Amino acid sequence: MILIIDFGSQYNQLIARRVREAHVYCEIHPPGISIDQIKVLAPEGIILSGGPASIYEKNSPRVDQGIFELGIPVLGICYGMQCMVDALGGQVNRAEKREYGFAELHSKDATGIFHGVPKETKCWMSHGDAVGRLPRGFRVTASTPTTRVAATENPAKKVYGLQFHPEVAHTPMGKRMLKNFLFRVCNCKKTWTMKSFIKDSVSDIRSLVKDKKVILGLSGGVDSSVTALLLHQAIGKQLTCIFVDNGLLRQGEAERVKGLFKKHFKVRLRFVNAKRQFLKGLTGVVDPEKKRRIIGRTFIEAFEIEARKLQGVELLAQGTLYPDIIESRSAFGGPTAVIKSHHNVGGLPRNMKLKLIEPLKHLFKDEVRVLGKELGLPDDLIWRQPFPGPGLAIRIIADVTPARLSILRKVDAIVLEEIKENNLYRKLWQSFAVLLPLKSVGIMGDQRTYEHIAAIRAVTSTDAMTADWAKLPHSLLGRISNRIINEVRGVNRVVYDISSKPPSTIEWE
Repeated sequence: MILIIDFGSQYNQLIARRVREAHVYCEIHPPGISIDQIKVLAPEGIILSGGPASIYEKNSPRVDQGIFELGIPVLGICYGMQCMVDALGGQVNRAEKREYGFAELHSKDATGIFHGVPKETKCWMSHGDAVGRLPRGFRVTASTPTTRVAATENPAKKVYGLQFHPEVAHTPMGKRMLKNFLFRVCNCKKTWTMKSFIKDSVSDIRSLVKDKKVILGLSGGVDSSVTALLLHQAIGKQLTCIFVDNGLLRQGEAERVKGLFKKHFKVRLRFVNAKRQFLKGLTGVVDPEKKRRIIGRTFIEAFEIEARKLQGVELLAQGTLYPDIIESRSAFGGPTAVIKSHHNVGGLPRNMKLKLIEPLKHLFKDEVRVLGKELGLPDDLIWRQPFPGPGLAIRIIADVTPARLSILRKVDAIVLEEIKENNLYRKLWQSFAVLLPLKSVGIMGDQRTYEHIAAIRAVTSTDAMTADWAKLPHSLLGRISNRIINEVRGVNRVVYDISSKPPSTIEWE
């Protein structure tokens, strides 16, 4: 186990991903973690992440200096290295020349962190401060033309520092450096696999649940589907999944969920047809935030009514992932700045008084997909592109009506069919259709038409924080447009969205 202490770096989750890719388990904790808590975790190594602060500023985040006396190897990255240097008696100053982007790295030996790393390589820098004086017992192990102390170490204390970011792809030998820390310095073993996770999780779930009953809001997405199968493997019929059909799903999705989970996996599934309630609540509503609030509230009401029909339920399962937990903590009090809360079922009804069980809360999305594969989920579900909780309601840029839903479902089905047919589905982060609140004049069969405009959106991304519009082949766009106009009554014009995020968002609402 590796402990990662987060100083607010934009790359903190990436550090964890790199460690887990090496089949070593890790957890991210805030700088305020106590020595006693660290001893309970019993990590083989500690990584101090980067961060936006300057160590010489008032109230800059720090760690308990006792961390460096535990005999546990420590690797400081960027701000983490500066924090380590300051804590051990060195000095950090504002750099004469800030260094951002690629830098030429010259390592002075091929031991420790730099075992097997060429003496000359590239690295990714992002800092405005620099080490002015090293603590006693430390030596410089790498430099760049601008930064004298690009890396440092004190092998006797098992303490290492890197001013650059080894976790990013822009540092070509970064993975090797991290693996050197994990396996040569910390002597970690490659025991973190999804098979071991399933074994441990099943045992933990059974210990927690005992003879109690659990309910889960199943959406048909990757996270809730994997949660359902993991719980089903652990507790069988003690789990009941509730699927609320809000009438805002894509073509055939509700039937797909029922067929897969109820018939194939034999999961206890209660199907709630709440289409009328959702559409009634959305009547005349155009504002996207109002749509979200109405959909969230209506979901809770429908879910609660069905849940009350079940006797003896004490636990509510959610498909919460590790990034959700990390992002919902505050800066320095918890790892990173608050970005979003993580209630996957739209918020817990206060009067339900159910305890939460979140079996995926320490997993990243890519790990959840691997877990789904181990549990037997089909590839089309494992690799399903993200779909918004409010569904098609926020892809209709107008008030939601049955007629508009019918049109958008047909258009969206054609888009996805063509994207998959051209083997682009897994290469794209998202690909979907949007129904605009405009109509345009057209000609069909020598007759004037005045019908809807459909927009196609396809983006590439790795994490949805940024995204670029996908350069789809013109021939494919032409075929999609031709099919939509010919096959979907009510649409006579198709446009393609070529805006990136930022400044635009992926979804239109």
